[in-house]
Amino acid sequence: MEQAAAGDTTTIGHDADALDQVLTEPVRRDRLIVQRGLFSSLSPRVPEKMYVHTKGNAAADRYGLQLADGATAHTNTYFGRFPATFWQRWTDVKTVNLQLTYAGSGTAKFTVWASDARGRERIVKVETVSGSGDLDLELPIERFVDGGAMWFSAEASHGSLLLSDVRWTVAAPEHLRPAAVVICTFNRADDCTVTVGTLASDDGAMADIEAVCIVDQGTDQVRSRSAFGEVAEKLGDKLIYLTQPNLGGAGGFSRGMYEITGSADAEHANVIVMDDDILCEPESVLRLNAFANMTVQPTIVGAQMLSLSNPQVLHVSAEREVLDEITAGELTPGAKMGIDLVKKKQDMRFDAGWNGWWTCLLPAEVIADCGLPIPLFFQWDDIEYGIRARFAGHPTVTLPNAGVWHADFYLKDYDDWARYFSIRNGLIVSSIYGRFDGNDISKYMFRKISELIVSMQYGLAATFIKAVEDFLTGPDFLHDGGQSVLKELRELRDRYPETKPLPAAQVGKESDPHTQMSVWQFEPDKKREGLVLLKRAVQQFAGKVDRRSVTVPAHFADWWHVSLFDKAVVTDASQNAVRVRRRDKDTALELAKQAAKVCWQLRKEAPRMKTVWQEALPKLTSRENWARLYGIDD
Repeated sequence: MEQAAAGDTTTIGHDADALDQVLTEPVRRDRLIVQRGLFSSLSPRVPEKMYVHTKGNAAADRYGLQLADGATAHTNTYFGRFPATFWQRWTDVKTVNLQLTYAGSGTAKFTVWASDARGRERIVKVETVSGSGDLDLELPIERFVDGGAMWFSAEASHGSLLLSDVRWTVAAPEHLRPAAVVICTFNRADDCTVTVGTLASDDGAMADIEAVCIVDQGTDQVRSRSAFGEVAEKLGDKLIYLTQPNLGGAGGFSRGMYEITGSADAEHANVIVMDDDILCEPESVLRLNAFANMTVQPTIVGAQMLSLSNPQVLHVSAEREVLDEITAGELTPGAKMGIDLVKKKQDMRFDAGWNGWWTCLLPAEVIADCGLPIPLFFQWDDIEYGIRARFAGHPTVTLPNAGVWHADFYLKDYDDWARYFSIRNGLIVSSIYGRFDGNDISKYMFRKISELIVSMQYGLAATFIKAVEDFLTGPDFLHDGGQSVLKELRELRDRYPETKPLPAAQVGKESDPHTQMSVWQFEPDKKREGLVLLKRAVQQFAGKVDRRSVTVPAHFADWWHVSLFDKAVVTDASQNAVRVRRRDKDTALELAKQAAKVCWQLRKEAPRMKTVWQEALPKLTSRENWARLYGIDD
């Protein structure tokens, strides 16, 4: 396919100017499918028990389930449960219908079950049928406020049973919201092609999706892949393909939101943002969109993150922020993390503070009221948006039976350039929405930088210091959308040799894997961490450290361990490389001075910076500002 210059809009499918014709209200119908009964994944990586549990002679495919005589099955599974508690809390829907088609040579017993917030089960309805036909069970959505779900079981007797076309439906609203998916990508052409192709392959999930907007910010573009031609043909007029310079995730997702909400018929549209490198479950898109069509007010609806390396594990559930500590990703009460979803269920209802944009639905009314994201380039843009919406009265719901698989965070390297954006943007968000007490925030930052210095992570300490410095320069620093700082970060980090990941075999002679360390059992009490940190800093400065060669596994790479040594070969969290950290007294002293200076400035300037960033928010998030960054006329 022909390559386009950055900033051009291609004509694959529709271009952005044709969105007015693409975004039309879906066809009115009496019943709205809010959940399909699926019995297997589109990916062989995902275990069947995420969809259905069977016992006896049974066979399942994506849309059908075959039970031999005496076999049983139930859908008390992650994708099989109907999250009744969320429907009772966030919609005014009173009943849901379980509908399915059955065919068999004997009799079949169908039982609808429900749970409560503590996981206690109860029977809602039992139906016995024979032969072939359609089953339609009306089920009350009641007694679920604090938690609970519904599911069904099936048992074949005196013959076989085939189930198909299973769906949970509700009475459709008078008007359905047009929906569009936005996928932002940067040099992940193969991943993006697979993700979009998976979504496009599911006609049922795509039925009410009016547009798929790809915002390609890379030099290795998605449309260069031959496989993408087939995807584009499948999507046809639904495909919108845009190219632009790299403005990060914030700039990519904002472009899709900008184009979609700028069209004439998008006043009540649902904009579904989605990462390019996920393992996509199209059913989750259907469920997010259906739920958002039924909430009593425009509501952000997000998918949970499941573990890509272990697909039956819940990686990220509903989250909140701790702004005084520039921390994101804290679980909200009742939410779970790291559980095996085949063995454990999520019965207690939990409320979300925000939802990450691995897959998340944003109603156009929320975008109209709150504006577009801040041009933060990378990290905290989705968090900030969820907080902003929440402060404006727009809730976020993380739906527990809608999930996509994403690369595990614990396998991502912490010592990289991304930490700059994590700290700088966290400070921005904290200053706008948090207490942002100068004394507390400066102490916190100095503590974190000090931990890096005693860990001999000098380049990462310098990265943190630059993040604070740039935050203090104010909103003008975001004028270019965050592009120029990438070069500065590379140059800064190149000054520090320990930032460079190296093959383990290459540096093996510098470490001794047989050195046995008793220190691994030590972990300071939370109340004494400050004293331990001071002690480690004095020992490092005075050279009173262990001179032996040592290899430090990633799971022991805490500052209180690494700081005991003169040199340490530390495994990277990705498990693909190591870093050699060497004590450098002069570098440590210089960085400590810089940290003290910038944190003192942060302490003094905190009240003023809070005002400056709050006052800048409307302009930063305006359509006019984003149009300027995109180089287009609004």
